[in-house]
Amino acid sequence: MTSNLWFLKGIKKGVITEKFPAEPPLEPPIRPSVMQGNEHVECPVDAITPEGKWEAGKCIFCRRCEPKFRPTGNQDLSHVIGELPGAIRRSFYIYPLDSGSCGACNMEFLSIFNPQYDANRLKIFMTNSPRHADALLVMGVKTDGMEQVLREALEAMPGPKVVIAMGACAISGGIIGSAPISKENVTVEVAGCPPSPYSIISAIMKMRGD
Repeated sequence: MTSNLWFLKGIKKGVITEKFPAEPPLEPPIRPSVMQGNEHVECPVDAITPEGKWEAGKCIFCRRCEPKFRPTGNQDLSHVIGELPGAIRRSFYIYPLDSGSCGACNMEFLSIFNPQYDANRLKIFMTNSPRHADALLVMGVKTDGMEQVLREALEAMPGPKVVIAMGACAISGGIIGSAPISKENVTVEVAGCPPSPYSIISAIMKMRGD
């Protein structure tokens, strides 16, 4: 379902914003979702182990593994790997940082603030400074020019330092590089290439204790 179709349907039915996460999405689009299978398949990013286990953080969802692996439709692709800060009921501010991406993750992240998803209604906002951020959201692979920027942004954040690694590039380096931040500094991973808006919102809400 494209944004244009959603917009026209919204006008026709009087629907302005989706009720997700209180209700399932109106019409879940074909997006990266949990892949199901248990056989070894040749994978360009080694997202499927010799034992037939699927690793979401490495997957670029090229679907070369089909039909042995198939998407389940479940878009909850977030995985908590660090210590959560506990329930945060006030407004939650995110500082996005692109360390070297193709731009797809940026577009999906920004889309959670458009009228279809309206993350602001869930008290989720962006901030222009890591000093005011509750979480640092990292996208893209490791690049020489952004190493110091990422380090300074992490140092500038107030504690507890919460980091979201969004997309295959930020989690594992994807198909073109290496991860820009070590796992020991990551709180939540959101798999996808890129993740869907549903996956991103679910990850943020899970991370803050909702």
